[in-house]
Amino acid sequence: MKKLQLAALALLIITAFSCKKAQKEEKKTEVKASTASYSLVQDSTDVRFTAYKTTDKVPVGGTFQQVDVAYTAGETPKETIDGLEFTIPVSSLFTNDPTNIRDPKIIEFFFNKMVETQSITGKFSLKDANNCSVTLSMNGVSAELPMEYEITEDNHVNFTGVMDLKQWDALNALASLNEACKILHTGADGVSKTWDEVAINASVWLTQQ
Repeated sequence: MKKLQLAALALLIITAFSCKKAQKEEKKTEVKASTASYSLVQDSTDVRFTAYKTTDKVPVGGTFQQVDVAYTAGETPKETIDGLEFTIPVSSLFTNDPTNIRDPKIIEFFFNKMVETQSITGKFSLKDANNCSVTLSMNGVSAELPMEYEITEDNHVNFTGVMDLKQWDALNALASLNEACKILHTGADGVSKTWDEVAINASVWLTQQ
């Protein structure tokens, strides 16, 4: 009888221990399941630029149709973007010119006048809720491009900034482009001018797991 009581007590202890262990594992599983995770939607990256010509600062818009991104994931949108690296092949330049003359001319007389002309590379660094910078490498020079960003309710992250081409030692390439487009970049005042600032607008889309 005593042996039977001891066996019953042991069984009760084992059962109680197993229940507690199962409850702990269940709690751990619940915590893990409630943790949100974000990642980039493949091929959602969009990079657009606006350059300017003539003293009246007439805008000329364009985009890069290929942006290669090292896809990352994070617990928050900010964590997902911070440290994001990308490569833009300059051959993917597109300015929607119906004559198909402008794009080859920009590549030949601007990008091909630089060193390391095949691509532009960069890495994001988010500073606070609205400001970030991109370590942008072009023409063999790496420089910081300050940008502002916002995260929309549907998890689009939009960036805006202005490149000063002097920071990338690109003024000689810019002069080459201006000479090649001298007539087209001449305004009513008779002055041919290609501005050394370029407005940048970019966006990526995040998905929540």
